[in-house]
Amino acid sequence: MPGCTLVQAAWADGDSFPVHLPDGRTITARLYGADCIEWHVNDETDARRLRAQRRYFGIGGDDANASMAKAKGFGELAAKRTRELLSKPFTLHTAFSDARGGSASDRFYVFITTAEGRDHATVLVEEGLARALGLVRRLPDGSDGEEYRNKLRDLELTAAAGKRGVWASTDWKRLSSDRAVERAENAEISSFLKPAVPVGGINPNTATLEEIETLPGIGENLARRIIAARADQPFVSLEDLLRIKGVTPKLLNKIGSSLHFNDPDSSSKTKR
Repeated sequence: MPGCTLVQAAWADGDSFPVHLPDGRTITARLYGADCIEWHVNDETDARRLRAQRRYFGIGGDDANASMAKAKGFGELAAKRTRELLSKPFTLHTAFSDARGGSASDRFYVFITTAEGRDHATVLVEEGLARALGLVRRLPDGSDGEEYRNKLRDLELTAAAGKRGVWASTDWKRLSSDRAVERAENAEISSFLKPAVPVGGINPNTATLEEIETLPGIGENLARRIIAARADQPFVSLEDLLRIKGVTPKLLNKIGSSLHFNDPDSSSKTKR
């Protein structure tokens, strides 16, 4: 959709913001592949996310509050850069894949091509204002989504080496240990808080992100890949999930009894 415009909003950040479409609708756009630091922290979930991002970028220091405040400043900087990059009408590409993982949201994953012809997420990662993280899918030109992910990761590495953006404040001596602490805390929390699979199982074509994550061996990243893949083509059998990177026959054996599929052309339901 060419001719889209950015809508100014106090809550917007570098990777998620309202966009006015040419048909008159306004949606919330969430960039594929890039994750900017939070700078609106309204609850515990936001605070945990900000802490994880601070640790990822290695924004260390003995004063945790000061480190968090510094990280938030880079989140605000990313939001400002997005406003600059999208100050002119731009082109938005979307399959209307729900960025919240459900089916009733107006927050969708998107690719954005700026007025200058550049991929918006790529610019943010390149300038060190975002990390290469998040859902990806096949690009509008038909090129492979995983190759796009790998390209962003390479650009992130280059930005880190060049001390651009957030990476200029990285404490390289602490980065490894900070990331290790984050992984350990996440693993501990997940082991205690992961809910049970809903009674009767789930349909991977309609399940929310949280429901998919209840499946054994499925984390957030893989759950997001499942949601992206179903937007391209609905699953009609268990084996269809094998087209997703990270899904193996061994994993299918673990989750198969918890899945069911609706035939796209009928209302019948088949158990697997």
